[in-house]
Amino acid sequence: MLTITDSIARLTISRPEARNALSLDLLNALHADVDRLHALPESQRPTVVVLTGEGKAFCAGMDLKQVLGNPEGSRNLLRSLASLTFKLRTLPSVVLGVVNGPAIGGGCGLVTVCDLAITFSDNKMGFPEVDLGVCPAVVAPWLVRKVGPGPARRILLMGGLISGLEAHQAGIVTHLCPTQAELAAQSEAMITRLATGSLNALKATKHLLNQLDGSLDEAVLLRAADLSADVLNTPQTQEMLKKKLGS
Repeated sequence: MLTITDSIARLTISRPEARNALSLDLLNALHADVDRLHALPESQRPTVVVLTGEGKAFCAGMDLKQVLGNPEGSRNLLRSLASLTFKLRTLPSVVLGVVNGPAIGGGCGLVTVCDLAITFSDNKMGFPEVDLGVCPAVVAPWLVRKVGPGPARRILLMGGLISGLEAHQAGIVTHLCPTQAELAAQSEAMITRLATGSLNALKATKHLLNQLDGSLDEAVLLRAADLSADVLNTPQTQEMLKKKLGS
């Protein structure tokens, strides 16, 4: 769901009944919104894009029900997520993630794509993919760019979840509120501050930073999606997911 007011766009991951888990339909909707942002003429382009989740969660990650026993669907979903991360990263506007609730797996991956991100200390975040037999390949390039190869290796291989405080200490989020109650006010202050910036200067700076850290290589993201799909569709992983879902 996308709304634009003056120099601020708000992009909301909107599937609250499923904790904003990433289904193909939800990804298609997000693609349409981000494509709309890319297509805006310069005179209408927002300075800041706020990415957040509807309801109590930011994003619970990949919809596991859609990848169970569905090799083609799982590959399409993972490639769609990879492409979406690239589109988000290459927006000329500054992308601020307001992580209003749990951000898990691919949801936490979306946080790492944002230029800046804010959450609260006791939020739940992380990459538990290996605990489910899944390879977190799609998010790996972004996490490496965000926190560095050593910390990314530790985070992805250890799996599990971490707190918002730990995510801030690791560099996954750039700003932290002590409590969830303070998130709205502090994030709005950041949005207001960013919206006063020069779009041309921010756009040029973002593009340079994207060049320097390798963010403009979409091919590596699609290869990562295919690797993740290959692992996801093995009998071992499918069996683990069946047990997880009680199927």
